[in-house]
Amino acid sequence: MTSASFHPASGPARRTVVAAAGAAGLAAALTACGGSDDDASGDTGAATSAPASEEAGGSGSGGGEKGGAALAATADIPEGGGKVFADQKVVVTQPSAGEFKAFSATCTHQGCAVKSVSDGVINCPCHNSNFSITDGSVQSGPARKPLPAVQITVSGDSIQLAG
Repeated sequence: MTSASFHPASGPARRTVVAAAGAAGLAAALTACGGSDDDASGDTGAATSAPASEEAGGSGSGGGEKGGAALAATADIPEGGGKVFADQKVVVTQPSAGEFKAFSATCTHQGCAVKSVSDGVINCPCHNSNFSITDGSVQSGPARKPLPAVQITVSGDSIQLAG
C-alpha cells in the first residue's frame, strides 16, 4: 500500500489530524476574541423612551445594572446625543427633547465597550461600529445586531435604571 493509505491499526490519516488541529485553533481564537455577532443576546426590539414626566419602559438587559439606582440627571444627557455609563454598562441617549432611551454599552460585534456618543450615533472604538441613538440599530458595521434596550425610568429630572 502507499503512504496515503489508511491502516486501521496505524490511526487516522495525516490530513484528518491536520484539519482537526486547524479547527481547534480557530475555535480557540474566536473564543479569545470575545465571540461573534451570533453570541449577542437580548431583545432587538424598540428601545425604551418616555417624556421626562413619564416612566420609561422597555426590554433587554445591559448587564451589571442595579435596579432603581440613580444614574443621572436629565440635564446630564445632551439633546441629540447621550452619555456612556461604563460602570453600569449602559448608554443613555436623548434623541429629541424629553425623550430618553437606554441601551447596553456592550457592542454586539465582539463585546467591546462603546465609548462615546456623537453626531447621533453611539460609537464603539474597537472596530468602528456605530449605533443609532434612537433605537440602537446598526448605522455602520462590522456589527450586524442592534444594541439591546435597557429599562430606565425617568421621574422629574432623574434617570434611574429600572429594577
